Amino acid sequence: QVQLVESGGGLVQSGGSLRLSCVASRSIFRINTMGWYRQAPGKQRELVATLTSGGNTNYADSVKGRFTISRDNAQNTVALQMNSLKPEDTAVYYCNARTITITSWGQGTQVTVSS
Repeated sequence: QVQLVESGGGLVQSGGSLRLSCVASRSIFRINTMGWYRQAPGKQRELVATLTSGGNTNYADSVKGRFTISRDNAQNTVALQMNSLKPEDTAVYYCNARTITITSWGQGTQVTVSS
């Protein structure tokens, strides 16, 4: 297993930016896919962005062109740069690590975008 700890959430006005960071308890070099998911009140958890160890990215249509996912294997971190934030981006954001045998989640960090 790998423990994940997110940080960087907060309150921001519409149009603003935030950068989320996720630190893993061990090397992420061999973790196939690192990603970010979010869950808004009353809604199911949904994919935001993923990044494979080979560098392939996948973004939800709603965030394409505004969010960028990156990973630093040397620092065991994955980040989510969020620009041009909208009120509908308000949610708890979760870091995710996935291999063939394990799936780990962080505890989540709240992002609130005011209009």
